[in-house]
Amino acid sequence: MFTPRRLLVVATAVALLSGCASPNPYDGSSQGQANNESGGMSKTAKYGGLGALAGALAGAAIDHNNRGKGALIGAVVAGAGAAGYGYYADQQEKKLRESMANTGVEVQRQGDQIKLIMPGNITFATNSDAISSSFYQPLNNLANSLKQFNQNTIQIVGYTDSTGSRQLNMDLSQRRAQSVANYLTSQGVSPANLSARGAGPDNPIASNADVNGRAQNRRVEVNLGPIPGQQYGQPGQQAPQQNNQFQGNPYQQYQ
Repeated sequence: MFTPRRLLVVATAVALLSGCASPNPYDGSSQGQANNESGGMSKTAKYGGLGALAGALAGAAIDHNNRGKGALIGAVVAGAGAAGYGYYADQQEKKLRESMANTGVEVQRQGDQIKLIMPGNITFATNSDAISSSFYQPLNNLANSLKQFNQNTIQIVGYTDSTGSRQLNMDLSQRRAQSVANYLTSQGVSPANLSARGAGPDNPIASNADVNGRAQNRRVEVNLGPIPGQQYGQPGQQAPQQNNQFQGNPYQQYQ
């Protein structure tokens, strides 16, 4: 029979295995270099391992009568949930990189956020919020991805350079962000978790002192992240409902 001490050891092992059992699907590729922040460990592994360890500690604290059992349950449930989103984001990032190749759109991964940077040379003409012809293909690819991976918050942010008045730039960047949002929803993307805002000349990524820098600052960014409180299953499927009870196999919904 497991004693509380032994169950705590098992819970810790679950945490460690959750963090080590999932190899980085991009290891050995150029994408892997961008995603691999811990010597070959994928984000699925990191989220699963850290989540399981945190769950073990929380479970032990909550179940005062049987801390070992509480730790084991907490590790399994939290590890499965965290790895579920890590796997989801890994797959979404992979597909986005494939669909955005050679379009001029840059895909970045920052923790649990995926960011797409759409430069001004393909998005809008000067002082215009009308979508350029070169922008339709990247937006169509993005719309298709967001319909498949439909469990995200989607924040669209428009930026300008510093030329002209701040108010003009704030208004222009808002209209451009809204143009992108309107187009995506017209292509079937759900507006439920979608927002658009203009940031004008704020947060420049290059110097506004020269032409090339200003061109980089005129951009649209699309930020994708997890929906708070939501569990994550396979891409394209309805997310499972929240359930705080420990029932059955906690990994089943993430397989």
